[in-house]
Amino acid sequence: MASIFSRIIAREIPAYIIAENDLYIAFLDAFPTTRGHTLVIPKTETDYIFDLDDETYAGLMAFAKEIAGAIEKAVPCKRIGLAVVGLEVPHVHVHLIPLNSMSDMDFSNKLKLSAEEQAGIAESIRKNLL
Repeated sequence: MASIFSRIIAREIPAYIIAENDLYIAFLDAFPTTRGHTLVIPKTETDYIFDLDDETYAGLMAFAKEIAGAIEKAVPCKRIGLAVVGLEVPHVHVHLIPLNSMSDMDFSNKLKLSAEEQAGIAESIRKNLL
């Protein structure tokens, strides 16, 4: 069975997509810890990040770095935090989280944002991509 992320890639499930290329896609987290919390994933469905081949792993991090730069310009924050947990969905994903305090990285705190808010955040981040 395809992961929820593979279903987003296939456009079977809607998402606030920030950017994508042939290998990677970035979209807003549906259950963010902060405004602008974004997930970056490879399009190949691999469960564990350290099972990725070196080229895919390096490409994922380079793509995440580009997205982080756009988030940092679009969302007021001190820096962008990066987390890889990998327990919630069996598909490699990197969390990019705008940080103003350590508590912003607390995955037990979730924001409830409207569709309009999420769409606005996604558009603002997209506008800041190089």
